[in-house]
Amino acid sequence: MAYVLFMDIVGYSALRMEQQQSVLHRFQGAVRNSAELTRAQEDDQPIRLPTGDGMALVFFRDPEAPARCAIDVSSSLRNHPEVKLRMGIHAGPVYRVADINTNRNVAGGGINIAQRVMDCGDAGHILVSKAASDLLAEIKGWEPLLHDLGETEVKHRHRLHLFNLWSEEAGNRERPSKLRLARKSRIKTIAAAALAAVVVAVIGTRLVYGPRLMR
Repeated sequence: MAYVLFMDIVGYSALRMEQQQSVLHRFQGAVRNSAELTRAQEDDQPIRLPTGDGMALVFFRDPEAPARCAIDVSSSLRNHPEVKLRMGIHAGPVYRVADINTNRNVAGGGINIAQRVMDCGDAGHILVSKAASDLLAEIKGWEPLLHDLGETEVKHRHRLHLFNLWSEEAGNRERPSKLRLARKSRIKTIAAAALAAVVVAVIGTRLVYGPRLMR
C-alpha cells in the first residue's frame, strides 16, 4: 500500500523555454523545501518520480504525508501565481520496480489512479480520492478540509469519487471545471430525456383519445 501525491504544472507546454525553466525551478524548490518531505526522507524513504513538468511522491508509512506535503507546497507557491500547479492524492497498491537506470521506481494502480485524480483538477487544486479521504477523515483535523465533489468519469470510463482539499492557506476552493462541465452535461441530458417523455406522453394521449374526442 502506498500514499501517492501526483503533481504537474498546468499549461507548461505553452510556456516559452525560459519561462518553463523558471517555473520548473520554482516548483522543484518548493517541493525540496517542504518540511514534510524533509521529515519523510528521514523516516519513510519516499520515492520521487519525475514526470517532466511534474512529479509523483510515493510514501509508504504515513497516510497523512501526501496531504501535509501538498499543503506545504501549495502554501509556499501562494505568492507565485506563475506556477499553476495541480495535485492529486490517492491511497492504493503499487509494486516496486527498477527503471532503465536501475533507480527505485514504482508502478501499479496506486500511481495510475493518483494521476487520474490530479487530471480532474485546475491550477491550485488538491484533489483527493475517496480511498485517501477515508483514511484522512479518521485522523483529527482533516475532515473539515475535505469537501465532497461527488463522482466523475475519467479515462477508460472509470468512475472516481473525489474530494477537494483546501484551507485558507492552501488549495483552490472552486469546483474543478471538468466536474462543472460534466454536471451541466448531465443536466442537459436529463432535461432532454424529460422533454422526450412529455412529447411521447402527449402523442400517446392524442392517439388514444383523439378519435373519441372527434366523435
